[in-house]
Amino acid sequence: MTATAPPVAPSDEPAEQPGRGFHLRRFVPLALAVIAGLLLYVSFPPRELPWLAPISFALFGMAVYGRRLRAGFGLGLAFGLAYLVPLLSWTGVDVGPLPWLALAAAEALLVSLAGLGIAYVSRLPLWPLWASGVWIASEALRARAPFGGFPWGKVAFGQPSGVFLPLASLGGTPLLGFGVVLCGFGLGSLALRVRKARRESTGDASAPRNLTFLKDKGIAAAAAFTVAPVVAGAVAMPFVATGAEAGTARVALIQGNVPRMGLDFNSQRRAVLDYHVRETMKLAAKIKSGQVERPDLVLWPENSSDIDPYVNQDAYDEITKAAQAVGVPISVGAVVTAKDGTPRNRLIQWDPKTGPGAVYDKRHLQPFGEYMPYRGFFRIFSRDVDRAGNFVPGKKPVVFDMAGTEVGNITCYEAAFDDTVRDQVREGAQILSVPSNNATFERSQMTYQQLAMDRVRAVEHGRAVMVPVTSGVSAVIRADGSIAQRTGMFEPATLLAEVPKRTSQTLATRVGAWPEALLVALGVGGLGWAVVRARAGRRPSA
Repeated sequence: MTATAPPVAPSDEPAEQPGRGFHLRRFVPLALAVIAGLLLYVSFPPRELPWLAPISFALFGMAVYGRRLRAGFGLGLAFGLAYLVPLLSWTGVDVGPLPWLALAAAEALLVSLAGLGIAYVSRLPLWPLWASGVWIASEALRARAPFGGFPWGKVAFGQPSGVFLPLASLGGTPLLGFGVVLCGFGLGSLALRVRKARRESTGDASAPRNLTFLKDKGIAAAAAFTVAPVVAGAVAMPFVATGAEAGTARVALIQGNVPRMGLDFNSQRRAVLDYHVRETMKLAAKIKSGQVERPDLVLWPENSSDIDPYVNQDAYDEITKAAQAVGVPISVGAVVTAKDGTPRNRLIQWDPKTGPGAVYDKRHLQPFGEYMPYRGFFRIFSRDVDRAGNFVPGKKPVVFDMAGTEVGNITCYEAAFDDTVRDQVREGAQILSVPSNNATFERSQMTYQQLAMDRVRAVEHGRAVMVPVTSGVSAVIRADGSIAQRTGMFEPATLLAEVPKRTSQTLATRVGAWPEALLVALGVGGLGWAVVRARAGRRPSA
């Protein structure tokens, strides 16, 4: 049975005879959608302009308001392309434009479904509320499909600072994103209602033209949607906890650097390991001379040893030498072959006395990088698919007990997935470590975008987050999302920091996926209501 499309909302614009100006005005929604997408991109790091995101959604809401479903789809596609093509440009750094543009187009198609849904619910009373739920539903879909999902570019990840950020501690990234989008759609609704009411007031001689629009009760609702997320974030801000609850840990982060940038940096795998050993030995020399205090633990990046230390004695000996020199356990990122013969992207807890111990295998692998779905099919389009790995994902969270500090592991790309980070905190992590390898993406925006994710995760779970990266930017992030220390890119460096060990769980950690489920239900409920109204022949709300 074919669903009946709801009636088109009456235009706020006065009737106009076709002409050049009339036809030009037909492109205004498209221009608004493109500008909105570009603004959302610009709001993301390395720029720190989180306040641009609500303005972006205000323009996007105005563009799709009252439009037909086909127009909503097209405007959503324009918005998605303007947003995601520049945001994901780093994916083509070493493999060319085809994979980058294909990924951006695929993700933009999912955004276009959101545009369609937002146009549909924009005919409802209180439409910014339902539209915000539709957007979060689209992000939930992008985080799961295809190929396990690609959450990169969630609205929440562009909010590593600012008044909305504390919302992450209450309901995670879904609530944070919802607050930003609701504020934007509320602002757009407010602008539309004020414009409409002022134009309708031109025939009312009983009141001043510039005050008559205040009689519209819908303006109060739109204003409430605009202001409420800002107020909620401001109220929650003092409750973002950062203090030590189980003492502190002195942590060292090693950034050894790599021989060269790009996908082929691993062709000198021994050099990568040697660089991290060398930087650790420098730290050991400073400890011995009394220049710095001995840390409690040392964190190396992902892929700091792409030589399997289980089967290569030289790699085993080098890592052991470094651990014994500093006299504390090291978390080593290594590429290994598991006992079942499968390749794993693994973190190994390396003790200075007993050698390798507990391990964590990366669970969320990067498609088209660490593994290649439908390799034979995609080889038709690019031979670069054969450069992708054949890694097998791990199955469970693992927290390292490193000299009395419980360290939760999230390897690089995994930071984009809500459940992976949450699992480690629930497993007992007192601090979080996000070892990463960004050398493949050279000096692109990727490392800054990922660092922003880590900052949001710090607030979401109330944990200090350590980010050791092979080539930068490595960083120590406080539990309030601020950066305590950071390195530059493509330079060897060591960060030493005293960080609080925390044991309590934020509300976001405790409630888990429920906020996302409820917000998705809100969006789906709005779509369902719109269908019911359309079948009943109801006219849209003014």
